[in-house]
Amino acid sequence: MPLVDMKQMLQHAYRCGYAVGAFEVVRLELLDGIIMAAEQASAPVILSLAEPCLANSNVELMMPAVEVAAIRAQIPVAIHFDHVTGLESAINGIRLGCNGVQADLAHLEPAENMQITRQMVETAQTCGIPIEGKPGDLVCTSLAEIKAYVERTGVDFLAISVDAAHGCMKDKFKPDYSQLKQINEALKRPLVIHNGNGLSDEQCHQLIANGISKINYDTALSAVAGKQIRENVRTDTSAGCTGLLKDINRVIAVEAERCIRLWGAAERAAEVLEQCQPWSPVEHLIIYNVEGLDDVGAKTMMAEGRRVLAAIPGVREVFTGEAVQADASYRYTWLVRFCHPAVIDSYREHPAHVAFADNLFRPVAGKRISIDFQSVKH
Repeated sequence: MPLVDMKQMLQHAYRCGYAVGAFEVVRLELLDGIIMAAEQASAPVILSLAEPCLANSNVELMMPAVEVAAIRAQIPVAIHFDHVTGLESAINGIRLGCNGVQADLAHLEPAENMQITRQMVETAQTCGIPIEGKPGDLVCTSLAEIKAYVERTGVDFLAISVDAAHGCMKDKFKPDYSQLKQINEALKRPLVIHNGNGLSDEQCHQLIANGISKINYDTALSAVAGKQIRENVRTDTSAGCTGLLKDINRVIAVEAERCIRLWGAAERAAEVLEQCQPWSPVEHLIIYNVEGLDDVGAKTMMAEGRRVLAAIPGVREVFTGEAVQADASYRYTWLVRFCHPAVIDSYREHPAHVAFADNLFRPVAGKRISIDFQSVKH
């Protein structure tokens, strides 16, 4: 099954009264276990990568594995970039393959939070990407302030900071369901809860009944993985790296599947796939010849194009090439990969693209063919 539109996935969850699990991926063993759980439960799932947790790891290496796992999965998957604190980071997450982004700016003053979040929303919309916003803590933010935040920013989902407690502290967590109900009735859009680890079954049911459609879950997954590693050490004190990591994917799958079933997402995969658009990139192809430039000049122009065009939001990569056959009808090519069909128009109108095309490319590329392709699934 393909990657699917995350906004449509969560809208389906909201309409049907269940929540999709957003499980944080910090290692490939967790990735394997999360996909295994969702497939066993026949449920949609969100693979979540958090900006702070990836600060010390190579996201450029992690993301291709996450994307391949999502594409190969037998259930609908979305990839979310969580806790993003700036516009450039959001653009980078989209470039790497995420199709949902959280603007985590509640630590800022409300006006600054709304201003930067609005910038993220406007940029993400040109890429077909939904934005999850966070206005502040539920307990200290009025309904009027929350409504103003949503209206001014245009966010697609809202993260409600009810801060579920962890482990033995869970009995102290007492969400204000009446306030949550008011927010849900006023906004009528998917709501999100972070730190879903310490919630009781009844709390989960009540939160979902009041509009929670996405539950982020990470600490408990790390805990069960750590417990399995300690068990591996106990049973085999001479184990190497592979032995220490044995069965982590299995215990992750057990815990993730428990959550998926508790939150009502099990057996929803077919419905979601039927009602959500597949998330498929677009290949923008140009084949052309140059006039008035020698080979060195053509390559210099292409290098500048790669630099400029790759920075446009929604562009995942820029490839330039030269024909192998010396007598080919067209000698040069551009292949620009967009994350979503929405980027076609925003790319064409983006000032950086217009300046490069008008000043450096079109004057020398008189004979050219340009076409946009999208993959066809059989």
